[in-house]
Amino acid sequence: MRRHTALPPWDSVLAVVAHPDDESFGLGGVLAAFAAQGTRVSVLCLTRGEASTLHGVEGDLEELRAGELAAAAQALGLHHVHLTTHPDGRLPEVDLDVLAAHVVEDARQVRADGLVGFDLTGVTGHADHARATQAAVRAAETLDLPVLGWTIPDTVAEQLCTDYGAPFEGHRPDQIDLTVPVDRPLQLAAVACHPSQAVPGSVLWRRLELLGDEEHLRWLRRA
Repeated sequence: MRRHTALPPWDSVLAVVAHPDDESFGLGGVLAAFAAQGTRVSVLCLTRGEASTLHGVEGDLEELRAGELAAAAQALGLHHVHLTTHPDGRLPEVDLDVLAAHVVEDARQVRADGLVGFDLTGVTGHADHARATQAAVRAAETLDLPVLGWTIPDTVAEQLCTDYGAPFEGHRPDQIDLTVPVDRPLQLAAVACHPSQAVPGSVLWRRLELLGDEEHLRWLRRA
């Protein structure tokens, strides 16, 4: 049996993500676990997801995805959500100090004891994901805060690559610091709040199946 490790007993945590659905698709299990232990969970999303590659969605995609995020936040029990308007799909072109300034401001506002985001690899192969976490780490250096990065086991990444050709990056067991049990049905309820993105046949469903009821984190910075 895998050894489970506890999440930090923070009073407040700020999740820093790139797109409105990352909080559910990637971090949903982890954020729900933080909320379940009494931590106030806030999210800073650096884009509005306007560059989604999905088609056939009626209406203003920016407004639609903001509404989906608000519904998902309620499902996960989140405390506060803030979206900025940086360009979806082009976050690496935005000055890192500009992005980090948003993180510093929000972290101070919610009195965060720590930050959480995707791993610095980006996990999914999307450059926006890596950039958002770079901003979180840069801000943490200013604030002297710890940062946790969500990752997946290397075996899961390899299976997703085999099944879908998806460029996921994982880590070996000795590189993973925390393995936590999660409420997967609660995460799936949040995922369901994103009907414009949670399409049938997506790699998302296979990833959640392979992960079971566990998520994995690495320390990207210790206070």
